[in-house]
Amino acid sequence: MPGLDHAALADALCDIVAQALAEAPRFDPPPNIDLAVAAFPPGRPPVFANVLFSRDWPRGLVASLPDDAGAVRNLAYFADPTDAQRTSIAWAPGADWTILNGLRQLAGPGPHQFIAPYPASLIKLMVAVGTGLLVDRGRAAWDEPWAHGSETRPVAAWADPMLTLSDNTATRALVALLHARGLIERSGPPDRDGAVPERNRLHAAFARVGLDTLRLANTRPDGGWLNSDGAGVGWLQMTAWDSLRLLWLLRPELPAPWLAPDSGPLLQPATAARLWGWLDEQALHEVLSSVLRAGQPGWMPGIPARLPARWLGPDGRARIDGLEPGADLRPAQAAAQVHFAHKTGTTASYASDAGWVESLAPGGRRYLVALLSTLGSRHAPGPALAVPPCLARIGAGVDGWLAQRLG
Repeated sequence: MPGLDHAALADALCDIVAQALAEAPRFDPPPNIDLAVAAFPPGRPPVFANVLFSRDWPRGLVASLPDDAGAVRNLAYFADPTDAQRTSIAWAPGADWTILNGLRQLAGPGPHQFIAPYPASLIKLMVAVGTGLLVDRGRAAWDEPWAHGSETRPVAAWADPMLTLSDNTATRALVALLHARGLIERSGPPDRDGAVPERNRLHAAFARVGLDTLRLANTRPDGGWLNSDGAGVGWLQMTAWDSLRLLWLLRPELPAPWLAPDSGPLLQPATAARLWGWLDEQALHEVLSSVLRAGQPGWMPGIPARLPARWLGPDGRARIDGLEPGADLRPAQAAAQVHFAHKTGTTASYASDAGWVESLAPGGRRYLVALLSTLGSRHAPGPALAVPPCLARIGAGVDGWLAQRLG
């Protein structure tokens, strides 16, 4: 297929991100952006690329990927640094990078070095996979009552709001489940650097399938996973390439070329399908896809996806607890071209999004996309947007480029 190979995709991603940044206000400090895409042309091998941007690579760095879509070969990833109050120090306005010494290496051989942005609520995808592992191993059941705090719900009723609404309390409940059922076991107090010794079978499961940059470390038996719990920034880590490959492993119809054919699935197909069902119902289309914020000041269209019907009122406005209804979304809904099953994450300093895109028209484009960045809500032009519009521009650019080639 002319114009669709690994190199062409990598060049396109660099151009798309560079153009989106050029049209945005100047960011202080310059952002780290990690973007990965894998397209699945019918009857052909997958086409994939991973590009990264930083103050050192304002036009982008192309990750060296093997032909089998294995691990990145030319980067060393480092954990996001924090101060004694567990606040990120690399992305504050006016951050002095000359003092960022002794960074903790996460993975990768180098020679290029990259601080992996905190994934924010994208980490809930790892929690969901961990819960799925417990189900597959007979240590939990989706319909099993699970008590957390003063509330008892079936496990599935915790997982749904965690993935669809990014509910932090539901996340805490399921992190506690991972500890209670032995997927994560603490074995001592934190050391002087804050690292908690633990037996982490979730990390072992990720390592078995080659996803060495995925880390859900330093969480607590009571479900604590935030900065204030000793986890959060610097301990919960993902990269775009491994986030994308994690989602790849949840699609059994797309064999993972970096694994042996007899390696076995990460999750059983029925369990993976359960997770995709919740990702299909994502409410927070506000990063790479932006339909939730359509009509707001500064809004830009992103991946042209629909907001699931469960979040729409009869007047066409969003009905999501804690979010102002905003504009009538029906015009943006009518313009949708794709379905986007995904998970987002946003904080003041970080924004992420990863998922599966499929054309609404039969036979059209199908691809996985993952983005992690240091462009959180403090860079948005106002409170009506969750992130700066350049991230939606990136989403629209990626989708448009692939639509021209795959339909």
